[in-house]
Amino acid sequence: MKIQNQYIDRFAKALEETEFKSGRRTASDYTEGIEMLIGAFCKHKADGSSVYFIGNGGSAAIAGHMSADYLKNGRLSVVSMYSFPTITCLGNDFSYDDVFSKQLEMISKRGQLLVTISSSGESENMYRAVLAAKKKDMDLITLTGFKPDNRIRALGDVSVYVPSEEYGIVKAVHNLILQQVVDEIAAGS
Repeated sequence: MKIQNQYIDRFAKALEETEFKSGRRTASDYTEGIEMLIGAFCKHKADGSSVYFIGNGGSAAIAGHMSADYLKNGRLSVVSMYSFPTITCLGNDFSYDDVFSKQLEMISKRGQLLVTISSSGESENMYRAVLAAKKKDMDLITLTGFKPDNRIRALGDVSVYVPSEEYGIVKAVHNLILQQVVDEIAAGS
């Protein structure tokens, strides 16, 4: 039980110390941070603009799960970025570094929302997607961890940073936060 308690303690500490920023404003606490995210998503829900979730590995699983939940439960217009034929086509014809950026270049529009989920904030394909989103004048929510100066974090209009270098902890916090936000939206917050 000692190992389990230590893990839960590290998770709770990372969750408690997670930093939420919107522009130059840093949330004073977790609740304010969740409200920032709810506001960002609800803007796109009201506008009917499309939302794209992306991630690699375990973060891709979170992105896929959240794509379904934000579509079904949150009633947002979500576009999946994970069609196997599309990913393998773009990976083969361009490179894996371009599997998200090329999709955004081809289908996204100004004012839509890209949500990036990246433990390290350093993945090249995620970084290129962020640059493609910025070029299209899309809104951007970044969820990152590991180093506070990772290259994706600073580019978000709203950024969520988990101060941990443990993949499992960072992913668990990202998943919890996104799940809470969609549940709050579904409940009518």
